[in-house]
Amino acid sequence: MAEKLTENQFDKQGVNPFNAPIPGESLTTAPDMQKAWERPPQFTDPDDCMENVYLELTSDEALPELVNMINDGIPLDEIAQVVLYRGYTQGLWNPDLMLLLIEPTIYLLIAIADYADIKDYVLYEGEEDDPDTIIEDDNITPINIDDDEEEEKPRIEKPSKDVINPSLLAKIETELPQKLNKETE
Repeated sequence: MAEKLTENQFDKQGVNPFNAPIPGESLTTAPDMQKAWERPPQFTDPDDCMENVYLELTSDEALPELVNMINDGIPLDEIAQVVLYRGYTQGLWNPDLMLLLIEPTIYLLIAIADYADIKDYVLYEGEEDDPDTIIEDDNITPINIDDDEEEEKPRIEKPSKDVINPSLLAKIETELPQKLNKETE
């Protein structure tokens, strides 16, 4: 009469489907024990947020790791996602402001890559296979008439003043080369 139970898909994965929060459990926590994202954000101005992101990314501890990650080929959009989501979970900004910060954060990462002399950074995963970036009949090698060495053009122009606050842009141009030079010494 006692039948042996067969192993199911959850047992194979080592997951207990019943070991999860009860629906509505988050509503039973005390109001003074709120998560950081449940409280008002610390920043509400995009310029202040970008200043914070810049200071976080160019700190003495984070900058060498960031440059290594970009050099290793980690896509810039993924780095931006991690940085911005981390700020959201810490209560620095709300989800709406986080979405507004995506473009300037990626431009900031591009500027950091340019100042670190990384020219072959990856903007997003699958960039080389994207049909929107493929130019038809682009397999022809151009002929160099002058026999002069042509400089490699940057993939994306430097961040413009309408994307990043001019004061932050000035900081990038003055402080970042010094920080990168200090790292290589």
